[in-house]
Amino acid sequence: MSFPSRRSCHPPRPWDPGRKHAGAAGRMCGVRGQRSPPLLRNRAVGAAAPRRSLSADARAMSGRCWERFGSGSPRSCTVAPDGSLSWEAGGGPGQGLRAALTAVLLPQGFPASVSPDYLPYQLWDTVQAFASSLTGSLATQAVLQGVGVGDATASVSAATITWLLKDGTGMLGRIGFAWLMGSRLDCEAKKWRLFADVLNDAAMFLEIVAPAFPSCFTLIVCVSSLAKCIVGVAGGATRAALTMHQARRDNMADVSAKDGSQETLVNLAGLLVSLLLLPLVSERPSLSLAAFFLFTILHLYANFRAVRAVIMETFNEARLYLVLKHFIQWGKVLTPPLANRMEPLWTGCHPTLSLSLGVPLHSLVSSAFELQQVSEGHQQPYLLRWDQCQGQIQVTLGQEVSAGVILRAATHGLLLAALLEDVPLTEDLEILRDQIRAAPEGDNWTIVKETYQILDRLYPKFLKELQAVGWETEHHLLEVDEWRAAWPQWEKKTL
Repeated sequence: MSFPSRRSCHPPRPWDPGRKHAGAAGRMCGVRGQRSPPLLRNRAVGAAAPRRSLSADARAMSGRCWERFGSGSPRSCTVAPDGSLSWEAGGGPGQGLRAALTAVLLPQGFPASVSPDYLPYQLWDTVQAFASSLTGSLATQAVLQGVGVGDATASVSAATITWLLKDGTGMLGRIGFAWLMGSRLDCEAKKWRLFADVLNDAAMFLEIVAPAFPSCFTLIVCVSSLAKCIVGVAGGATRAALTMHQARRDNMADVSAKDGSQETLVNLAGLLVSLLLLPLVSERPSLSLAAFFLFTILHLYANFRAVRAVIMETFNEARLYLVLKHFIQWGKVLTPPLANRMEPLWTGCHPTLSLSLGVPLHSLVSSAFELQQVSEGHQQPYLLRWDQCQGQIQVTLGQEVSAGVILRAATHGLLLAALLEDVPLTEDLEILRDQIRAAPEGDNWTIVKETYQILDRLYPKFLKELQAVGWETEHHLLEVDEWRAAWPQWEKKTL
């Protein structure tokens, strides 16, 4: 009587995807009283299944299974003798006070979820917010004293009228400034941000000195309120533009919310310091004024450092002009950090000629001859005119032009402006500059046509190097009006 051969039974091992399918059946073990898998039934009865120990499986898995939280260090796992996974310590969001403050005050995924300049900007912005909170407390105390708080002879109705006039003037100023300058705040976010803080300090200075001039108190606080409302518009708009620059994972709302939390915490700290400071200076106007100047200097310095820390990779007119001028002089493109450090913040970096993008066609040309002169000889979807008398470069844009076309048109205009400066140039640009300087008034059509040809050779290399060093060329912060136009194309002169 024959007996079936006995088959050893081993505990099931974790599946390893790295093994070949052909060896998988040999690693499976049969159990008495159960049907073997089809692959095992096809094997010879006496074939021995290859065996691997659990430690071999663990060694195979080690180093290939890991996890990490955000941009932190990864941690790997090992297989315990019982088959469970054992993870290394660390690698998570962390615990303790530092982890709690990071979660409350910084955007999720920091620092990978924000721009590289986020931390230095926010540190200096925190310093300036603290100094501004203290100067604001001094100014508020002065205004309250001026309207009669603490004075038994002061009239409640007079104080109310003064306050209403102050607020009403500020509201009108807010609307007017947003109407006049709203479209420019995106283009020059850093400059307007600094302007807003300087104007805010000037407004608070007016409030502090207002009680010393009782006859002009209402007028002074109205002017101060007007300035503060302008500050609110400029500061809020530029903060939104900087937040959009800092958000790198479509997390603008999170970055903005955490910025608000940081500002609230700083204002709370400023409030506590003000509670200690105000009793010391309330009866000493000279000491109050000295404290104001001290905190104002700190506020302006911190603001300058904060704005200078911002590294924007998109072009406005100032940054494009700096990069283009350096390129035509030295044949190299400035990187975004270098160009941002060179960008002026207090004054404009404007070329000799002013550039206007998106002007209407009727202001560009006034006759069919001028239209033919400005449009023949090129196939670009924009028209450029150099008004030598007015010192202007005007650009009319075609229908549905892309951001890349607008960037090329701006480069074209700024190239013409850069040729008028006394800087070393390449040979062909040097010849063109001599022609520009020798050209009689009104004879600038030929020069503009030559710049089209030069730009056709220059711009592809310029664009390639811009992209190579990290500039964004599919978006821009150039000021462009809404006019668009269409015109016939002339291949050659027919008149």
